[in-house]
Amino acid sequence: MEKDVKAGMPSGAEAAAGPLVSQSRSEDEESTAVKRTAAQAFSGAGLIPKRRSSSRSIKRKKFDDELVESSLAKSTSRVKGQPVIEPIRCPGNDLASGDKKKGLKSGSALTPPLTMVIAPSSMTKRMKKNKQPLQITKDLGRWKPTDDLLLINAVLQTTDLTSVHLGVKFSCRFTLREIQERWYALLYDPVISKLAWQAMRQLHPEAIAAIQSKALFSQTEEALLAKITSSSQPKLEVFQDLLNKHPNVFYPSRTAKNLMVHWQLLKQYYLLEDQSVQPLPKGEQVLNFSDAEQVVDDAKLKDSRDEVLEHELMIADRHQKREIRQLEQELPRWQVLVDSITGINSPDFDNQTLAALRGRMVRYLMRSREITLGRATKDKQIDVDLSLEGPAWKISRKQGIIKLKNNGDFFIANEGRRPIYIDGRPVLSGNKWKLNNNSVMEIAGLRFVFLINQELISLIKAEAAKMNQP
Repeated sequence: MEKDVKAGMPSGAEAAAGPLVSQSRSEDEESTAVKRTAAQAFSGAGLIPKRRSSSRSIKRKKFDDELVESSLAKSTSRVKGQPVIEPIRCPGNDLASGDKKKGLKSGSALTPPLTMVIAPSSMTKRMKKNKQPLQITKDLGRWKPTDDLLLINAVLQTTDLTSVHLGVKFSCRFTLREIQERWYALLYDPVISKLAWQAMRQLHPEAIAAIQSKALFSQTEEALLAKITSSSQPKLEVFQDLLNKHPNVFYPSRTAKNLMVHWQLLKQYYLLEDQSVQPLPKGEQVLNFSDAEQVVDDAKLKDSRDEVLEHELMIADRHQKREIRQLEQELPRWQVLVDSITGINSPDFDNQTLAALRGRMVRYLMRSREITLGRATKDKQIDVDLSLEGPAWKISRKQGIIKLKNNGDFFIANEGRRPIYIDGRPVLSGNKWKLNNNSVMEIAGLRFVFLINQELISLIKAEAAKMNQP
């Protein structure tokens, strides 16, 4: 028994136990001393945890759940930066059942094979795994599924990203570069395209239908619409026949009403085939904003960018636009002064016309004391149909009423949802405003000038004064 214990002890333990054990001791006392010195040597080195032990000479077998490993946590918390060491028992080095009692006393059994497990490395791996989807979905916050569907439909219609940037209204204000990067990501990035496709498939059918109704018009579609002459007044049946004849050209979600609205836009900006914009004569001032846009040379805008020059041009452009708008508003007033000086009556009136509402395309004559303004439909007809002037889908069916009172004053009452601007001042729904001669009226982007037949109104005032006399 004594030989087995000495063979399993390390040389350091024998050196430490040598001077302590005398030769006169008995075999039991010598084994007890060797056991104590070996335990002190290994516990002082910090290699094994402390364990509870009794003072009895005969010891029973200790199981793993009876060991206290508190010293292991204390030793690792003192030294910063050291890896966490976890003892792992290898199956190849397990002691036999008969040698387990000897292993508790021997020094070799107190140092089982150890493996180092570094906790920070596992945490860094988890952080890397968590960061990967964040980098993939970095740009998915601003681009919504509706924006992706709008982008795809617009590119398929126009095949021009610049036109998409100018014509499509996204949920956020994207730059041309951001639109290009998003389009290339949808084409060539498999992860982003897959996520965007899954998000678009989850959209509601009504939302998809609303997005498809906003698709831009292609050049072939506008070419077919431009063939309808501006002098004609086409109805919905004409556009429905056009859809039936060319189902492969028009977008599937197009309706006759959409085609009619777009045709009115083309007519307003002189883009039909039978329309032509006459060049401005030299030496005369620009009278409206559309003529000023035609003077601008687009070729010069494609030169290299100069930030200082662009800033100065932007300021000058603002001043010019402000002057043009002021001239447009003051032009009818100056026209009245010229007519009064020259003595030439305006051709807008006759003996039965009380006032006139003059626009860019049409002129409405007021021959009764009360007229209604708005947008005519099949079910409801009104006196002044503003849809003949231009796009009027934002105007109410009964937008307002113009009424002549007995004292010769004209008043307008707003009956619609949108405000009516009189000389730049808004007249909200349910309110009234007095109309003067040459008052500028603006309703949903359509501008009119209200002209009063002064001669006829003066006669009406004179008759009213005679009637009021006793």
